Amino acid sequence: MKKVFKVLGLFFLGLVTACTLLLAFVYLRSMVNSSNNMALLGPEAPVLISGKQSFRDLNKNGKLDPYEDHRKPVEDRVTDLLSQMTIEEKAGAMFIPMAAMNEDGSLSEHTTITNPLSLAFESNSALVVKKHINHVNTLQSPSPRAMILWHNQIQKLAERTRLGIPVTLATDPRHGVANTVGASIVTPFFSAWCTPLGLAAIGDTALVREFGDIARREYLAMGFRLTLSPMADLATEPRWGRINGTFGEDANLAAKLTKAYILGFQGDSIGPGSVECMVKHFAGGGPQLGGRDAHFPPGKQNYPGNNFKYHLIPFEEGAFPANAAQVMPYYGIPVGQTGEDVGFGYNKSIVTGMLREQYGFQGIICTDWGLVSDVSFAGITIKPASAHGVENLSIPQRVQKILDAGCDMFGGEAIPEVVVELVKSGQIPEARLDESVRRILKEKFKLGLFDNPYIELRGENYVNRPNYRKKGEESQRRSLVLLKNESILPLKNGVKVFYSGFSEEAIALQSDAVGSAEEADVVVIKIKTPEGSVEYDYLLERVFTPGTLAFSAEEESGLLALMKQKPTVTVINLQRPAVIPGVNQHTRSLIADFSSRDDIILELIHGVFKPEGKLPLDLPSSMKAVEVQMEDLPFDTENPLYRFGHGLTYQEN
Repeated sequence: MKKVFKVLGLFFLGLVTACTLLLAFVYLRSMVNSSNNMALLGPEAPVLISGKQSFRDLNKNGKLDPYEDHRKPVEDRVTDLLSQMTIEEKAGAMFIPMAAMNEDGSLSEHTTITNPLSLAFESNSALVVKKHINHVNTLQSPSPRAMILWHNQIQKLAERTRLGIPVTLATDPRHGVANTVGASIVTPFFSAWCTPLGLAAIGDTALVREFGDIARREYLAMGFRLTLSPMADLATEPRWGRINGTFGEDANLAAKLTKAYILGFQGDSIGPGSVECMVKHFAGGGPQLGGRDAHFPPGKQNYPGNNFKYHLIPFEEGAFPANAAQVMPYYGIPVGQTGEDVGFGYNKSIVTGMLREQYGFQGIICTDWGLVSDVSFAGITIKPASAHGVENLSIPQRVQKILDAGCDMFGGEAIPEVVVELVKSGQIPEARLDESVRRILKEKFKLGLFDNPYIELRGENYVNRPNYRKKGEESQRRSLVLLKNESILPLKNGVKVFYSGFSEEAIALQSDAVGSAEEADVVVIKIKTPEGSVEYDYLLERVFTPGTLAFSAEEESGLLALMKQKPTVTVINLQRPAVIPGVNQHTRSLIADFSSRDDIILELIHGVFKPEGKLPLDLPSSMKAVEVQMEDLPFDTENPLYRFGHGLTYQEN
């Protein structure tokens, strides 16, 4: 036996040694690569004086070029810069990959286990210096100061490149949404709001525009100039895992809120104080066959009910009238709606025929993330390329087809060398690149990035300010929907309450709290939307929680056992339209929550304020009803438990 343990010990020692050597090799290689990239950089941009004004000499040639002169018209500046760019620089401008940062705000240059994203993403200098990329998206939020430091350092990298083209920093939604890899990012130092579904429950365009304006200010303080939002998709398919990011099921309401959202971020026109919106997902990503997400092959089909036009309304009446700067087509295939059954980003009828020609859209069209390349880690594919309908094409062929379709940018990709080779081999004319890069540069100039891309450290004081926080709390209060109330709410004074599912901090504030259901007069429980269960083909698919909307028999049995002990108030956090007929039957009161803080929910229950929210979608009565409804038809669930627009309030005494 001792010999066995000795052999095992030697094996594990060897394994640890091998891993350590591998990590050391990877770290040293990243150091060498970073050093080589940094050697390609030139000096910082000198300051030129003309009259009483100063200008940045971005190409370091000692004279004031038109693109460096903020007095010139934007079109003239674009034309001048475009004429100076190489094919490599043009290609780099057409990609927007994800980028990592270190926790202290320094550049992510070396591959280390202390920063796991450095293992998955290329170094900052590889992107900006070597590949000429000047748009990046970050998933992190270490601290306000760290984010500001990192932003300014990556802008300094860009300044020292040949032409000094600044970086546009983009972000997924960071306010009022659950943390979902590749879709949204919880940022604790921003003001906290209800989810977009909650904003739809309120239905107040003025509040949504105010949200956009506050979020804009917080984004600007961190250097974000592009938000990958809003979602103009409609929640017509209850099983879809991204419903919490939509404005609900009604196209007309979604259109009004989409328009208000964009105006809040961009303003009436785009300028140095704007954050541009990349509205998504054209032409509507909600109606997924079976509720499976189109990030992955099982969810690649859309529109089984042939109701394509309904899903265009939030774009036609919301995004386009608000002059959204950018549009993101989705992954799925609009089956039978165009002459070719390929994904939206590959589909010329969608991108050129509809966006460019039918709607006259002149802004940037950017693909969704990862249409061309597989996402792999340690040799394991965690997300295959969303090359729906063109799976057999090679990577260069996919890139060419996307450009032929009319897209300007590639989301989540960092392969400009493929575009360069397509141009040099004569498969794509350089003029095609010029067409897209002209649009891309125009937006950078309008945002004022060429004149001053840097932000001040005092920006850390401009997030989660008291007035921002107050407005966010208002949204959390107003979004709560009272679905059912059988003479139990608001709770009367003197009632003893057992709280379940709430934070310890919130419970500690309640003077009526007792330690068990047996001691209580009333039970108040908080539950989540069922997470669903399907056979997952890929690791990353798990984060999008498609599948059943009902609790398992075991889960429901546990809930009902508690409800049957005492009169119950149930709060359910709705990420998707849950199927809860059993819960509804056995609870005296039911409240729909769209990510409000626990203490705010308990204020409602105790009558500190009255509920006013209205349900932004139908709540189905059974999974059978969900399964037989058509994914792209609104309000198609037979005999829903609660209908769109339902919402009670407290009666006057």
